[in-house]
Amino acid sequence: MTFAEQLPALAVAVPLGAAPVAALLGRGSLPWALAAVASVASFAVALLLAVAAAGVDAISYDVGGWAAPYGIELRITSFSALLLLIITGASSAVLLGTKASLDAEVARGRRPYFYAAWLLAVGGLSGIVASGDAFNIFVFMEVSSLATYILIAGGSDSRALPAVFKYLVMGTIGATFYLIGVGLIYMMTGTLNLADMEARIGGVADLKPILAAVGFVTLGLALKAGVFPLHVWLPNAYAWSPHAVTAFIAACSTKVSLYVLLRFDFMVFQGSLAEHGVHFSGFLLPLAVLAVLVASATAMSEGHLKRLLAWSSIAQVGYIVLGASLLTEAGLTAGIVHMFNHALAKGALFLAVACLATRFASLALADLAGAARRMPWTMAAFAVGALSLIGIPGTAGFVSKWYLVLAALKTGAAGAALVAVIVISSLMAVWYVWRVVETAWFRVPAAGAGRDEAPLPMLAMLWLAALANVWFGLQPGLPLALSESAATALMRYVQ
Repeated sequence: MTFAEQLPALAVAVPLGAAPVAALLGRGSLPWALAAVASVASFAVALLLAVAAAGVDAISYDVGGWAAPYGIELRITSFSALLLLIITGASSAVLLGTKASLDAEVARGRRPYFYAAWLLAVGGLSGIVASGDAFNIFVFMEVSSLATYILIAGGSDSRALPAVFKYLVMGTIGATFYLIGVGLIYMMTGTLNLADMEARIGGVADLKPILAAVGFVTLGLALKAGVFPLHVWLPNAYAWSPHAVTAFIAACSTKVSLYVLLRFDFMVFQGSLAEHGVHFSGFLLPLAVLAVLVASATAMSEGHLKRLLAWSSIAQVGYIVLGASLLTEAGLTAGIVHMFNHALAKGALFLAVACLATRFASLALADLAGAARRMPWTMAAFAVGALSLIGIPGTAGFVSKWYLVLAALKTGAAGAALVAVIVISSLMAVWYVWRVVETAWFRVPAAGAGRDEAPLPMLAMLWLAALANVWFGLQPGLPLALSESAATALMRYVQ
């Protein structure tokens, strides 16, 4: 087997293999160095897979030489390649840029285990998007979830403990629902391979257990993804995590759950169940509209910077779900490319928050008065990420919102109402972003506060993330090509 044929396995094996080694490296900088090297290596693998997946339907890897559906299959499509880029890119950027922040927030004795958990989270999330069968998705889901709980609680803020407990309870319920749904499908079809499930469900005489499975799987994954109104775990989990952890999970965690949700609902259910598309759209479209409006309205009145951005993330999940629930190739393309573009914007914004936290003891908006005078480069990069979040032309966020508007207009009379929702929510984003800008630029800083920027590595990675929002706003070819290919593949199953 050639090196290229081993890439799907390496995407999962590199971070998972490095995790136990990181736990044994002692209390110095070696655990961080190993985690950073493993993340960058995983990102290189993801880039190679993205190039390879662009020209084929899928890249299949049979674990142990046992062919699917009887063996375990790793299956890389354009969709999964895009998600691998998000996961490994976010991990690499955050680890390389925020060592100073992590050293300040994570106790020295915990660091080997913290970085081991980080690598387990990366490996688990990568395994979810690479896996070709439903049960191994669950296994990797549990690996990544348990590791993420450790990361959220691994800092010095005691408020993370009740937040992570709520996340643990809600995440366990979501995973249990998903597993019950998979069990019902297995009971009726005798297979766990996703492609084989779709082929066999059509031959099932009694569809009642399958319909019950649809409900369990959809609700379980929607809960894991923070789909409104199943988002209650998300604001505090983001707000009280170590700042580097927030930047990482905000960029990729909910997107991975949405990936599984879309893959199941389009590939398995819509490919074999008549009228499922109508039910899928009728259930999720209203929730997406509510998420966009309610979460944006909540962000407008939020007084803590990280919670404000967390509520914004709930609204952005609404955009992704909105695009998918249109059940058109254009809508699905818009939703998928927004996964990538939102990861860029929110990753940059939370990296800016990590920089601010090195100089400000509190991230309450009232305590950030004059922050732009004290940290002008940090706040300038924050502004670039915020412009992308709003969807200003020339930024990555504009690309996905423009595609979403075009997709909504193609749906007929109702499309005008959806466009109005998108425009109104974007104006609401202008409002809550302006609250930060007004506080940072136009309020008087504390007496004696001079210019004092974040450490150079943090600032450099922040600006790399901010400029990536501009680059992919002007040159959106790669994420758009992968998103269009993914949407075309998924829409083949829509009846």
